[in-house]
Amino acid sequence: MVGEEGAFVLSWDEVLTEEELSVTLKVLCMSEEEFKEYKAQDGWEDNSEEEENSTLSNKALSRLKTPCKKLLYDSVLLTLEAYRSDLKAEQDLLNNKEAYEKLSRREQQALHVRYGQKRILHQLLELLQ
Repeated sequence: MVGEEGAFVLSWDEVLTEEELSVTLKVLCMSEEEFKEYKAQDGWEDNSEEEENSTLSNKALSRLKTPCKKLLYDSVLLTLEAYRSDLKAEQDLLNNKEAYEKLSRREQQALHVRYGQKRILHQLLELLQ
């Protein structure tokens, strides 16, 4: 369901892999009976009204059903735990000019990427609370 990478792509404003995340959340939050029906039908029939309502902007994420919100929230927490440091540690390193300049160019770029990823994930946690 999530493609080859097994990950969802998020931006500041929306989920960029919204179809994959929407389907994944729906399937994972189904009852056993709903899942059996889903499998029997080879997924859902195309329903343009449902598609319009499934757009996963940041506003829409905050309106997800409670089980889906909890699943996504817990997934974000697990993702954040995979990092070696937290958001504050990255921010402190970015603000410490002396320590930052000791990093190689590649390490500086990696720091900026990690910091951006963590900020997006923390924003998502706030939306899902």
